[in-house]
Amino acid sequence: MNNRPKSTHWADITAEKIIREKGDKELYTCASGITPSGTVHVGNFREIISVDLTVRALRDMGKNVRFIYSWDNYDVFRKVPKDMPKQEEMAKYLRKPIVLVPDFLDGEESYARANEKRLEKLLPEVGIYPQYIYQAQKYRNSDYADGMKTALQNRDVIRRELNGSRTSDLPDDWWPISVFCSQCDKDTTTVLDWDGEYGVHYSCECGNDETVDMRKTPWVKLPWRIDWPMRWAYEGVDFEPAGKDHHSDGGSFDTAKLTCKEVYNHEAPVTFQYDFIAVKGRGGKMSSSAGGVVSLAEVLEVYQPEIIRFLFAGTRPNSEFSISFDLDVLKIYEDYDKCERTYFSKPENDKQMKKWEKEARIYELSQVAEVPTEMPYQIQIRHLTSLLNIYAGDIDKVIESLGDVKPSQIERLKRRCQCAWNWCRDFAPEDFRFSINDENSELLEVTDQERLVLQKLNKVVDENLGKVTEKEFGVMVYDIARELEMETTVMFPLVYKAVIGKDNGPRLVSFLSTIGPYKLRKILNRY
Repeated sequence: MNNRPKSTHWADITAEKIIREKGDKELYTCASGITPSGTVHVGNFREIISVDLTVRALRDMGKNVRFIYSWDNYDVFRKVPKDMPKQEEMAKYLRKPIVLVPDFLDGEESYARANEKRLEKLLPEVGIYPQYIYQAQKYRNSDYADGMKTALQNRDVIRRELNGSRTSDLPDDWWPISVFCSQCDKDTTTVLDWDGEYGVHYSCECGNDETVDMRKTPWVKLPWRIDWPMRWAYEGVDFEPAGKDHHSDGGSFDTAKLTCKEVYNHEAPVTFQYDFIAVKGRGGKMSSSAGGVVSLAEVLEVYQPEIIRFLFAGTRPNSEFSISFDLDVLKIYEDYDKCERTYFSKPENDKQMKKWEKEARIYELSQVAEVPTEMPYQIQIRHLTSLLNIYAGDIDKVIESLGDVKPSQIERLKRRCQCAWNWCRDFAPEDFRFSINDENSELLEVTDQERLVLQKLNKVVDENLGKVTEKEFGVMVYDIARELEMETTVMFPLVYKAVIGKDNGPRLVSFLSTIGPYKLRKILNRY
């Protein structure tokens, strides 16, 4: 089997490192996960797609890979999100497992499940298909009874490992397990004793006092710093990245690595640290997410799935970058289109091949499914927003107006049109938004000279637009200003007002050419 990385891309290098450190295996396990306590935002998504890109790199090397995604839905519900309804009702479930919190928004079986389903529905759109593991189900089935017993047997070892990263030592009566009360469901409990096997004695603030068998009860679980390494061993995890907070000195990854080896006799997975993601240009539309975070769904409103993948595939995980909703959207699309053109322009010159291979690999990893066999239809977002405004957001009419779109290119182009329209409507500067006047629009009050300008323009449009080149048509438009001895700084705003009711807009000559003679004459004939 070939164990050489496909390229020098960071995902390929990571895949090669996994094979080198873990050896040739029948199956590699790559992992990610999160507590479904609220919106899964783009910062969380960075971990998911970092794993997916590495999984793809392993598969491209001919390896069998399992991508597991753990929903830590047996964690404690600690805080009511600000954006949720029925705050007082939700507050009644604080300190209970998040899987028991009702969903007051969508009517799902639980608040946790509602958050899970939102992400599970979206990930296939960006080409990600993990195997989901629901930790509440695992704990409730007592699948981890032996893992918890092992933790209890190594109580002193784990306490020593955790104390190494703490400012004050854990107390002597600390236990490496936590218990939800069987009567009130809350974690307001104190572990009192353990019988050396599976029996755990605890009491609760509600007054309940009992001994439970970890093989039969759904109420006992491990705290996060012990749960994580236990699951690495249980699932045989070979790779899992983590954020800066987990990778800080003495952070959860450091202690989990020790516990995994010393307590569970399993080498910690290969990992890397990924950086934070900033968000730019959200002023035009308020996010419904708590704390102003941006979800994957909101990013998919503005970016095609391939371009979302491109943002992450083209950036090293340890580099911070921004998801932009401002004018940078134009550049991000242009950067992707340039990468795409490079992919479909493979050089014959060996000197240029190295640069091509780098861009080609980013493009391959950016695709949701198979890499296209022909060049997708490219159109700049700026021009596309003009067309969408001209046709009042009618995507089918926009595509029809282009005239040269192949049937195989329509689906992806439609997605780009929808993203461009969403961006134009919700986030773009005001000068990107306009509507074309028609015979029912309020007539512009004009002087005799201004009327003459519009009449002459109408004649030029009628006789020439669509029959000569855009450059030749532009000369004729400027000739009107020269003939009437009018500055273009006066003439152009007049034309914009007559056509779209605003003082300015897209570059005039190209704009008029895009609108076309039929629509323009209906407007100009009125003068």
